[in-house]
Amino acid sequence: MTGALKLDRIDINILAQLQQNARLTNVGLADAVGLSPSPCLTRLRRLEEAGYIVGYNARIQLMKLADHITVFTEVTLTDHRREDFIKFEAEMRRYEALQECHLISGGYDYLLKFVIRNVAKYQELMERILERNIGVEKYFSYIVIKTTIDKGNVPIKYLIES
Repeated sequence: MTGALKLDRIDINILAQLQQNARLTNVGLADAVGLSPSPCLTRLRRLEEAGYIVGYNARIQLMKLADHITVFTEVTLTDHRREDFIKFEAEMRRYEALQECHLISGGYDYLLKFVIRNVAKYQELMERILERNIGVEKYFSYIVIKTTIDKGNVPIKYLIES
């Protein structure tokens, strides 16, 4: 069962609560949204089945694990036929360092976000991508010096209620 449900304020609150703390027990979640556990679990399962909840993840402090850099990359394709975009996107799915890929409007075609060990590894990766001959005309790289704001989630109540 995938598709759009008519969400009420309790459904939205369930999503917002889980976004803040996905480790909430069903009892804790039910308490936070003002339901008893059984109806809360029913709503939760319905939201999962409808595709509103696509997974539960832990936010890891990467700096404690390994040195790394974040690089945003603007990519312009040589040609702009549908098959060029499909070919590029399919190829980009192969790279574990790629965290995000956005087709955008404006002066270039894609904005990519890489998290990778260092500049040398990033350059090796970009050379491999260019060697694949997937229609990259040019790219520009922006290495993140410091992340000053990373909220980690989208304020769904703000989006819906605005």
